[in-house]
Amino acid sequence: MPDRSQRARNPRGETLTMATVNLVELAHARSGDKGDVVNIGVVAYEPEHYPLLAEALTADRVQEHFGVLVKGRVVRYVRPNLHALHLVLPRALGGGGTVSLMMDAQGKVFSTALLRMEVEVPEETAQRTRGRGRLPETLYLNGEETHG
Repeated sequence: MPDRSQRARNPRGETLTMATVNLVELAHARSGDKGDVVNIGVVAYEPEHYPLLAEALTADRVQEHFGVLVKGRVVRYVRPNLHALHLVLPRALGGGGTVSLMMDAQGKVFSTALLRMEVEVPEETAQRTRGRGRLPETLYLNGEETHG
C-alpha cells in the first residue's frame, strides 16, 4: 500500500503525493556476468519515467539494495538517449562461476532481484503503472481476466 504521507514538489512547485512501487512497474532489466562482475541494464518502459529511474537508482542505493552480495563498489553509467542505466557490480559472484562455492554463481538473476527494489514515485505515476511487468493485460483462453 502506498505511503500517502510522503510529499514532494514537481518542477512547477506543486505538492505531489508520493507512493512506493517496485522498480518492475517502471522498467525492465537484463543482466549477465563476466568473471566476478555482474552487469545490469535497466530500461524505462516509457521515456518520461527515465528521470525517476535516474533519481532512484543511484550507485549507493543499488549497493544498499544488494548488501553483502556485492563486495566491490557499484558503478553507474547513464544512457539518457536510451532511457536506460547500466550498472556494474564488481566482486558480486564469489570469484565467478568457475571458482565460486556459491550454488549458482551467475549474474543472470540480478536483474530480477533489482526489479524488486522499491522506489518512490508520484501517486499518479504509481496508479498508471501498477501491474506492469507482472502479468499481461489479456484474457486467459477461458475468457477470465488475468488480473485486475
